[in-house]
Amino acid sequence: MKTPKQKSIDFIKNLLFALIAALLIKSFLIETSRVPTGSMETTIKVGDFLFVNKFIYGSSSPRNIPFTDVALPFFTLPALKKPEKGEIVVFEYPGNRDDLHSNSILNYVKRCVATSGDTIQIVNKVIYINGKEAPIPTNVQYTNPYPRPAGVADYGIFPKGSGWNKDNYGPYVVPKKGGVIGLHIGNIDWWQTIIDREFNKHVVTKRDGKIFIEGKEVTSYTVQKDYYFMMGDNRDNSDDSRFWGVVPDDLIVGEALMIYWSWNPKYTFAEIFKLVGSTRINRIAKIVH
Repeated sequence: MKTPKQKSIDFIKNLLFALIAALLIKSFLIETSRVPTGSMETTIKVGDFLFVNKFIYGSSSPRNIPFTDVALPFFTLPALKKPEKGEIVVFEYPGNRDDLHSNSILNYVKRCVATSGDTIQIVNKVIYINGKEAPIPTNVQYTNPYPRPAGVADYGIFPKGSGWNKDNYGPYVVPKKGGVIGLHIGNIDWWQTIIDREFNKHVVTKRDGKIFIEGKEVTSYTVQKDYYFMMGDNRDNSDDSRFWGVVPDDLIVGEALMIYWSWNPKYTFAEIFKLVGSTRINRIAKIVH
């Protein structure tokens, strides 16, 4: 017969084991993610909760202190595969177009439409990859049937100064690791943020019509990472790579796998009975693709 003290010690040991196991599962196997915006409607709805397959793209140790925006050094395990066109990917938001990084740690969910080395072009809302029309996702939707004309620039579009808009975009070559980019004063605005982010500090300067990286004059730059072009299925209401740029491989969290819970987000926990009553049973255990 165990004493009360021994029972207490066993309980604490079991609790610690469960916590460690949960941390390892969350860190290296399955992540959970809540969908706060409608950019992937109706493939994924606001109020859906997702299981995210982390190990398929390479699991990583915790990237931040839980419930805070305090980043941690992290390592990544070897990936089983890289993200492919058409897959729904969860990733850390890299930040606004001209910012070095995001001010807060946010997970975004988008569809990968182009991978490193691909050329993407959008013509009157139709996506072309390497000159061929891209497959149309089953639940893709447009709220405005009339495209913004080519040549009518959106100021906030990526890359800076391109003159493109969200409906007529490109052609743009997604950066690929090892690719060499010729740099000159006419195109440095396209590349400055990407280069600064790869150094994790502001290293690009312009002076007397010349380009400098860490004070050294350069005419080219070798890309250090693979990148991905992400878009939402709700094409006219999606804050995506058209606006803030491409996603580097080290910010990829995992592949969206399954909806494990879903309810109407218009209710709050203060309205718990209405919230529970709004559970969307038909979406639970739904595989996303």
